[in-house]
Amino acid sequence: MFGFLSENIYRFVDTFWVSRLENGEAGVAAITFFGTMQWMVFSFNSLVGPGSVAVISRRYGEKEYDRTEKAIKETIILKLFFGAILGAAGFLSIRHILTLLGAGGEALQMGVTYGSTMLVGLPVMFATYSIFTGMRSIANPQMAMLLMIGSNLLNLVLDPLFIFGYAGLPAMGIQGAAVASVTSFVITLIVGLYLFYGHRTNVRLRLVGKIPVSLGSMWQIVRIGVPAWLGELSFSGSRLVITPLIAAFGTPVVAAYGVGNQITHFGIMVLVGIGLGLSSLIGHTVGSGKTQRARTVGNMAVWVGVGIMTVFGVATFIFAPQLMRLFFQDPETVSYGVRMLRILAIGFPFLGAFLMMEEIYMGVGLNTPTMIMSIIHGWGFQVVPIYILTQVMGFDQDAIWWAIAGSLALGCTVFYQYYRRGRWLTHKV
Repeated sequence: MFGFLSENIYRFVDTFWVSRLENGEAGVAAITFFGTMQWMVFSFNSLVGPGSVAVISRRYGEKEYDRTEKAIKETIILKLFFGAILGAAGFLSIRHILTLLGAGGEALQMGVTYGSTMLVGLPVMFATYSIFTGMRSIANPQMAMLLMIGSNLLNLVLDPLFIFGYAGLPAMGIQGAAVASVTSFVITLIVGLYLFYGHRTNVRLRLVGKIPVSLGSMWQIVRIGVPAWLGELSFSGSRLVITPLIAAFGTPVVAAYGVGNQITHFGIMVLVGIGLGLSSLIGHTVGSGKTQRARTVGNMAVWVGVGIMTVFGVATFIFAPQLMRLFFQDPETVSYGVRMLRILAIGFPFLGAFLMMEEIYMGVGLNTPTMIMSIIHGWGFQVVPIYILTQVMGFDQDAIWWAIAGSLALGCTVFYQYYRRGRWLTHKV
């Protein structure tokens, strides 16, 4: 939780520094547009991520340490492979994709500049996330936390240096934010590999392990992740449709939407951090045959998610004006952001429960229910109502935020009814 919280603080500060550029509103819009594309690209991370959590944590819970080492190595190899392919494809098509999303003029050019650098570093980013996953899955969450915090502190230091050209460095503008990110990921990956191979973790990696890596077991990891990937891909696709609908209301609305997303993700990242620890714990517990304990842990986690996001929602509703004024001086842009945050805050408690249930299913390697819910939630509960409200009935951008908040409540209710059936407790990997 603290590791992911530090990561979102960095993103928050990153957006803050970019908003201080001379063309800051366009810069924030550019990051927002690329963020939608990045969401699509990062959905492919789910081809490996959920399967790696399930396999590594299960093998560790079963005390099969040689097979645990093998799974960690295979995860890193897969992430480097997929990261390289997706990074190259994204680099070649970024201008067309951002244009399709509604970016134009200065926001488009800044988005291409920022995004191209981020995509070059994609293989390293993917592999670094697997370092964190591996550490959590073998009961070294404190080490993962410290590594994530260190990585993001480095980002915080490098950000203004590269963006504004302090300490004798050239001023790179928005590209400096991307260079700072990629640099910190490279250093973090090197340190993480040193910890794994230097016998600092509960499971040590060796250049030549007792059980060699194999394509067959790599496929098992990918196969487990396919439903989660399809769910992420579907939900990301819905973002690709929704973003141009938002962009139709103008750059100030897009900029406010981008900052609002950053603030919302502050709470989400806390839950993602808890959830990733939860998924490993669920994997350990189910792997050791303690199904009743797993059910208790899962139920507690759902209520923790609701409680955290209720508090976060209340705070966001109250302090929405102050938060938006950190980034914008234009009263109109601030007003757009305040209304967005206050409407979305109503749905935060439902989001908390939904995210916890997703992590529970990921921990046992049962990702098909999550895939189905992502498709229904993203398209049936969001895209269709948003399109009807804005394009057919002519409502303004506030209708988009109301549709998203309503979809969170409805999607959570449906998912929870399925979760209570407990099928996940007997799933085999």
